[in-house]
Amino acid sequence: MKADKVYLIGFMAAGKTTVARALAKRLDWRAVDIDELVEQREHQTVADIFAKHGEPYFRAAERAVLLEQVGPRHLVVATGGGTFVDPQNRAAMNGDGVSVWLDVPFDRVIARLPAGGRRPLAADRSEFERLFHLRRAAYEHAHLRLDAGRASVDALVEQLMDWLEH
Repeated sequence: MKADKVYLIGFMAAGKTTVARALAKRLDWRAVDIDELVEQREHQTVADIFAKHGEPYFRAAERAVLLEQVGPRHLVVATGGGTFVDPQNRAAMNGDGVSVWLDVPFDRVIARLPAGGRRPLAADRSEFERLFHLRRAAYEHAHLRLDAGRASVDALVEQLMDWLEH
């Protein structure tokens, strides 16, 4: 086994949480979701945190939760879309486990996003697309890139298992 911890990174709606749960089940590890942990800690949704406190507040809460995941082993961590963009977060993840970029094309991201404002950064389409392209530069620093645009969850888990085992 190449690693005893996996950090899944990628843009919103890339499938990080779904793949994390499936991979953790297959490995008999624990899966955690950074956004869900932030919501539990703050007792409000990510969208509400953005609306009430702003993005810098959210990013600080996100970093605190992420750093709590550094150390424990046999863990699959689904990160938020912006978590890996921060150089300190990226260094912590890359130093603690293997980072895997679930790469999804922009048109697939749009198709997967739920309506209703749950994704505060998706409100302005042109700004959202700019953010998508900006974040890709950070995602390039992942240890492994998987094309997750059309692959099934099972196929992605198989690719990850194969990579981890060889």
